[in-house]
Amino acid sequence: MPKKRESRGRHKGAKGRVEMIQCDQCGRLVPKDKAVCVTRMYSPVDPQLARELEKKGAIIAKYPVTKCYCISCAIFLGIIKVRPEHERKPKPVTI
Repeated sequence: MPKKRESRGRHKGAKGRVEMIQCDQCGRLVPKDKAVCVTRMYSPVDPQLARELEKKGAIIAKYPVTKCYCISCAIFLGIIKVRPEHERKPKPVTI
């Protein structure tokens, strides 16, 4: 069976087995090195209220929230894009 990618779609290297994590969108179990993780800053205060408070000089804390997605959910949400055909690895010619 030919392999599609040199890394087999993972960032594992020579680590061996890695732990499985759950996708935050669909709940699928995915290896930690294959999951697409996104860190975004989250503020518990309403954005409109936060703007008014910042004008008055208040400092509002923002917390980093990391979410991990499986490949199919990351594509669905637009976090990663499908490469166009001319950028993909060429298919081998079979005779």
